[in-house]
Amino acid sequence: MKMRGFEAVFLASLVTAPLPAVAQNVPLAAEPTPTVAELPSHYPASYVFVHDLNFQSLVDGRVAVVDVDAPSAALKGQFSAAQLGVMLASARKSELYVAETYYSRLNRGERTDVITVLDKKTLSPTGEIILPGGKRGQFVTMPNAFQFTNGEKWGLVFNFTPGSSVTVVDLDTRKVLGDIDLPGCSLIYPTGERGFMSLCADGTMTSIALDAAGKLAGTTTSEAFNDIDGDPIFMAPALVGQTAWFVTFRGAFRAIDLSQASARDLGGFTLAGEKSDVGEWRPSGWQVISASPDGKLFVLMNPAGKEGSHKDGGSEIWVVDPVKKARIARWPLRNPTVSIEVTAEQIPSLVAARHDGALDIYDAASGSFKRTIPHVGNNPMTMAASR
Repeated sequence: MKMRGFEAVFLASLVTAPLPAVAQNVPLAAEPTPTVAELPSHYPASYVFVHDLNFQSLVDGRVAVVDVDAPSAALKGQFSAAQLGVMLASARKSELYVAETYYSRLNRGERTDVITVLDKKTLSPTGEIILPGGKRGQFVTMPNAFQFTNGEKWGLVFNFTPGSSVTVVDLDTRKVLGDIDLPGCSLIYPTGERGFMSLCADGTMTSIALDAAGKLAGTTTSEAFNDIDGDPIFMAPALVGQTAWFVTFRGAFRAIDLSQASARDLGGFTLAGEKSDVGEWRPSGWQVISASPDGKLFVLMNPAGKEGSHKDGGSEIWVVDPVKKARIARWPLRNPTVSIEVTAEQIPSLVAARHDGALDIYDAASGSFKRTIPHVGNNPMTMAASR
């Protein structure tokens, strides 16, 4: 087949053009191996820890570090939180702590419970503290299963065998200080200078004071305030200073003062119930309430609320002023959401974790949509804003 003139000229130019440097055997500059980028030792307030439970492979749970203000490359790194693990980020030191569990044969064999210590800058393990007894509570991620006390010098780990207890760990010396029995009570809410509160099955709360050695110094039990059978509270509260705001399955609010050695019930309020075309509006999801730096409460709401809907997730955010005891705004969400968290920035964002592993980011002042951060995990159950 005869070529047309411009085709012949083009082919000739290809033949006579100088070859690229690679084809002329000019070596490329060597890249350092591995190439490692470090994170800051103190994370900015736009960072959020997203706990990916990873249901299809629980032995490979992980936590994603996400910059929700970044227009691109928002996922800054990941670290392991194996077998229903739970994590804490220190504000005092450049360290992260993960209470997690391993088995010698991956999913069977000898069990080891451990607090893994990681460097914030590299997300690399720098140490570990073995937790004795194989009794660390293992369940879908609850932030209050692992908490600080004593100025972040100690970590408190919730145990469940099904007997409940708390292990006190000195994070500075990397030593276990002892166990506190908690018959009939669950989870950890730090109180005062050195202690914690736990929620109990009879609707009361028990406050535990610790001495300088991490041993039991005193116990106080409140009157019943949590209507376990009629309208129980979600067990992950929003913190405003040292006041924990809990919300109930039906949408009532309850404030607990954690500033003293013994937690105090401050009472609460109830918003008027509101019907929808498919049921009634109720809080729903895994992490359903969060607070902004100015003390506003944000609640994830489901229009199809009914008995048993409390983990389904929601489609609106209701913004509540606890001082006025009133809802001050309601925002429709772009996508169904399972958990929410508000950042501690001067101009905060509301982060909404979706069932498909993406995060939707909203302006926490106006409710306006800002961006989507795609697939930060498989099952993002809970989140914690950097503070």
